[in-house]
Amino acid sequence: RGANRSLLVGDMPLGTYEIDDSEALRNAYRFVKEAGMDAIKIEGGSPARASTVKKIVEGGVAVMGHVGLTPQAISVIGGFRAQGRTAVRARELLDEALRLQEAGAFACVLECVPAPVAKAITETLEIPTIGIGAGPYATGQVLVYHDMLGMLSHPH
Repeated sequence: RGANRSLLVGDMPLGTYEIDDSEALRNAYRFVKEAGMDAIKIEGGSPARASTVKKIVEGGVAVMGHVGLTPQAISVIGGFRAQGRTAVRARELLDEALRLQEAGAFACVLECVPAPVAKAITETLEIPTIGIGAGPYATGQVLVYHDMLGMLSHPH
């Protein structure tokens, strides 16, 4: 039962995809070739980020999107806090996820968003969602065992 081989998704490090789309594609190729990844993950759903996703997908690399709490941007979003707690911000997260889907992402991580927001996004998208601290309604779930066991303390 189950898959004989796991899908390996590499989390693109900060600074490897923000400068320009061509550099992002080069770095995605390196992640696939050198690290043996099947796909890569990119944080954020802004129009600029969707452009990057589109470029990478058109280059032949599968991309998983990521909205909500984006750890690489914690200094910009105010620390490790739930995202999408207001109606306006919840709608922005939905728009970001839709943008990533339109750009060609094959799935989207929803991190640290209220369960009703994750449910609305999951029901709207045609691609699977993966919840991280986003309630029971995502298509799949990630449990970060370091967080569960209190093994990691964040400076924020």
